[in-house]
Amino acid sequence: MYRSHTNGELRLSHVNEEVILAGWVQKVRDKGFMIWVDLRDRYGITQLIFDEERTAKEIIEQAQKLGREFVIQVKGTVIERQAKNPNLPTGEVEILVSELTILNDSKTPPFTIEDDTDGGEDVRMKYRYLDIRRNPVRENLIFRHKVAQEVRKFLSDDGFIEVETPYLIKSTPEGARDFVVPSRMNEGQFYALPQSPQTFKQLLMVGGMDKYFQIVKCFRDEDLRADRQPEFTQIDCEMAFIEQEDILNVFEGLTRHLLKEINGVEIGDFPRMLYDDAMRLYGNDKPDIRFGMEFGDLNAVTQHKDFGVFNNAETVIGIAVPGGNAYTRKEIDNIIKWVKRPQVGALGMIYSRCNDDGSFKSSVDKFYDQEDLAKWAEITGAKAGDLVCVLSGDTNKVRAQMSALRMELAERLGLRDPKVFAPLWVIDFPLLELDEETGHYHAMHHPFTSPKPGQIELLDSKPGEVKANAYDLVLNGNEIGGGSIRIHDKETQAIMLKHLGFSEEEAKAQFGFLMDAFEYGAPPHGGLAFGLDRLVSILGGQETIRDFIAFPKNNSGRDVMIDAPAPIDDEQLTELSLKLNLKS
Repeated sequence: MYRSHTNGELRLSHVNEEVILAGWVQKVRDKGFMIWVDLRDRYGITQLIFDEERTAKEIIEQAQKLGREFVIQVKGTVIERQAKNPNLPTGEVEILVSELTILNDSKTPPFTIEDDTDGGEDVRMKYRYLDIRRNPVRENLIFRHKVAQEVRKFLSDDGFIEVETPYLIKSTPEGARDFVVPSRMNEGQFYALPQSPQTFKQLLMVGGMDKYFQIVKCFRDEDLRADRQPEFTQIDCEMAFIEQEDILNVFEGLTRHLLKEINGVEIGDFPRMLYDDAMRLYGNDKPDIRFGMEFGDLNAVTQHKDFGVFNNAETVIGIAVPGGNAYTRKEIDNIIKWVKRPQVGALGMIYSRCNDDGSFKSSVDKFYDQEDLAKWAEITGAKAGDLVCVLSGDTNKVRAQMSALRMELAERLGLRDPKVFAPLWVIDFPLLELDEETGHYHAMHHPFTSPKPGQIELLDSKPGEVKANAYDLVLNGNEIGGGSIRIHDKETQAIMLKHLGFSEEEAKAQFGFLMDAFEYGAPPHGGLAFGLDRLVSILGGQETIRDFIAFPKNNSGRDVMIDAPAPIDDEQLTELSLKLNLKS
């Protein structure tokens, strides 16, 4: 028996008991006549004491050899500590060691295994197995486990069945780039790793499974950022014989359950917001509604004077910054510099101060009088003491720029409290999205999304106006889930693929298996997928998903710990019939 107790469970009630503990050496304090060792495992820390009056000499000599991260086993008696540590659950006791076994020694770690470590992110990712020993990382992984368990519990109790779907599937031209896997047995042919189990879960509905879910790995070969990984985890769900409202109700229930069980937070109504309203009021389709600062359309009250910047703009948008009139000129200049950064791309920013006496002072007083500026304040909802920030330009660009500014100012003002949760549904997305470079339309979600009833006829005449039976669940400015009602008949699916540029032959080659299945009694169905990584990070009060993944990739998509991706040898390439292709 390596241990009779963990390092987090001993209390005063265990005094005088003989125990066996095992773990890693956190710290050694050698006073010559007495040695204290902090022994750590996943459950906590227990202090060990080696006393020259009560401990055998050879045991003390062994203890003097201990270093950080040595793996040891001890046997001893639980005694009451003289100097208690109220910050530790085990801080009232210590172990008077009678036997010490060094199970494994350790090199000096490249960073300290403590909450506030001295290791940079690159070093900690290279030695991730050491980083996992630190409390913050370990607690994040345990937190993720708890969320996943609550998801399984809620969905299973609601009649969902967990079904595994294949990882080696067929590459399709829709969505992001696939990761491809060469087939040795089928020369010149390739599998793809799934970007989602989309078609398989639809086939499960055809198969009569009715309610399906899966916590599943998915893969996308795309550019990375802090909240994106080449492999990620989805809570993937599908339901048959339902309408949109049925799905929204189920997953509102799941979100409420998680917030209550994990965070102790009760949530009321989930607002429903049209996609068009989200873009008009917030400039993006995943608005953070924990705070206001909604966009005000200022075209009518800015384009009647001789100010060319506004007159030549497609859109003029303003937001009211609460308390912003307190900003100094230098602080406002810094905001202007911020919006002119390449990542935002604005050419500048106009502002108007709302003074306490009801007057206004703007950066364009030469062109606009007090009556004009009062209208700016009225439209943006600005009050005395606020600051109105105004951007102008092409509609899509200026909305994105103002959205970025809104979030940045909210961050500076402390309005994005991670302990406050504000969910909402964004609904009625466009079915198709225009690629401005190619001039072609592509599916905004995926080619299996159903158009709103009665709108499929518009695909020929006004494709950009067709609305999808699609919905996203947004939490604190992040999309945590998205889905749609699916097409479930062959004819409608064929029409959709035609409008996405597939010939009849291409559609049959890529999706013939699904369209054939629709001819055998496919029920109405729809579903939703949560991004588990992102959901867990938001519930955990953080923005970066890497903190909640055991072995994440870096921003270049590399696993620096195992040095992957990596070349493979010539023999493997030959077996896969790839050698000549790569050398050519």
